[in-house]
Amino acid sequence: MDRLLLLRAEGLKRQLGDRLLWSQLNLVLAAGDRIGLVAPSGAGKTLLMRALALLDPLQAGTISLQGRPPASWGLPRWRSMVLYLAQRPIAHGGTVEANLRSPWEFQELRGRGGWRYERITGWLQALGRDPSFLAYDAERLSGGELQLLALLRALQFDPSVLLLDEPTASLDGATTAALEALLIEWLAAGQRACVFTSHDSEQIQRFATRTLELRP
Repeated sequence: MDRLLLLRAEGLKRQLGDRLLWSQLNLVLAAGDRIGLVAPSGAGKTLLMRALALLDPLQAGTISLQGRPPASWGLPRWRSMVLYLAQRPIAHGGTVEANLRSPWEFQELRGRGGWRYERITGWLQALGRDPSFLAYDAERLSGGELQLLALLRALQFDPSVLLLDEPTASLDGATTAALEALLIEWLAAGQRACVFTSHDSEQIQRFATRTLELRP
């Protein structure tokens, strides 16, 4: 059976001043894809993911989601369906649970399922955490705990495309393995794909279904 085509990007380009990072970049994402971006530090991996999420304007080329251009979705809806997670995520004041609940107030997320305690605590269990994590002060979390919060916050929205910037950089080996297993399970549960960066070449070989090398 053919896999659903989710995202298509054609002819993308990124230039910083006189420096060309990449050009004529094409990317096709189908359901189940796990694309590892391969490039030296400073080559624009983060910039590409931000461009796919339309957090930065496209300098050249076109992009579509499920065959529809960004204008037909609207920016808020696009960014909730092509969702970017920064390497150093930010949490707001209050508990972890409050940080997970608050985004559901946004109009573009209405009708997407809402807060589900059992689902979140199931994911926490898979990541080796118990429900008490939800009561932690979000502003006092460690770097690794912040990454887990950001991942849970994203997964609950069931985006079509998840863009992960060094998602395990602050995690230990056991939690990294648990996170990878959770992502594989989540991707298999719907028509979803992800693009990710990692400083760990072994992780790219282990987790990616294919790679994309960035070059000028």
